[in-house]
Amino acid sequence: MEVNTPDQYAEAFAAITRERADALLAAEGALNFVHRQRIVDFAAARRPPAMYAFRESVDAGGLVSFGVETLDLYRRAAVYVDKILKGATPADLPVEQPTKFELVINLGSAKALGPTIPQSLLLRADEVISEPSSVPCRIGRQSPRRATRR
Repeated sequence: MEVNTPDQYAEAFAAITRERADALLAAEGALNFVHRQRIVDFAAARRPPAMYAFRESVDAGGLVSFGVETLDLYRRAAVYVDKILKGATPADLPVEQPTKFELVINLGSAKALGPTIPQSLLLRADEVISEPSSVPCRIGRQSPRRATRR
């Protein structure tokens, strides 16, 4: 179900509930990023296993995310700003595609929701969060409850 405005979330959530969806995939997009807590709360209440494009959704209590490493995007943007401030013409700079992606799993959410996460998937994760988060994610902040593998 596609959501293009905040008002459409209620309709989408009703359809997911009515159709008894087996899973929820929150695709990347500014609207889903801004409303990530709303989506995570719905998934926690209705219990469909949910996967997110933004790790911040997992920080907010979501089950699993796989997507672009946001912090790396900001670092790359800073390189572009530096080049432009040093005189480069923006039109002459190459367009870059993201190269760093991360898999983040929230074991606290898995325990609360019920699914068992296979050990093979846990071993491939870039980060495993061991307990549910009640603190919003701050970019660049590393919490002691995290186990990061790089």
